[in-house]
Amino acid sequence: AIITQNVDNLHQAAGSSEVIEFHGNGATLICLDCRRRFARAEVSLEELPPRCDCGGVLKPEVVFFGEMIPAKTYDRAVQAASSCDLMMVIGTSAQVAPASQMPWLALRSGAKVVEFNLEPTELTGRAAHYTLLGLASEVLPLVAARLRQALQS
Repeated sequence: AIITQNVDNLHQAAGSSEVIEFHGNGATLICLDCRRRFARAEVSLEELPPRCDCGGVLKPEVVFFGEMIPAKTYDRAVQAASSCDLMMVIGTSAQVAPASQMPWLALRSGAKVVEFNLEPTELTGRAAHYTLLGLASEVLPLVAARLRQALQS
């Protein structure tokens, strides 16, 4: 499973099937009154704010600062973090709760935690068994190549 704070569908475009979108998805809009969902592409933005047929205002189905993570999403993330053997934490400050709690939950549940980041975080040397500093786009391919070599040996 991938627990992501991204709202851009890139994980799905890359072929990932179990994506837990912690902060929602910007490809959909939701009515603040009747909770009906719309694909962003089907909503005209000529009149702002866009409105639902019921008259309610539509907003991107993303979690704005100060809003709660949807309960089902949070529960799925907790279950995934609690049951994984390995958690790779990639490109986060690890400071904003509740997302920042997921590596600690994985650690308490017995998982190995590997951090990939530009700089050290609260996870470094504490929750992370290993920390690899650098650009994820450079470090992750190197790790994948080493793993392929090790598996072929």
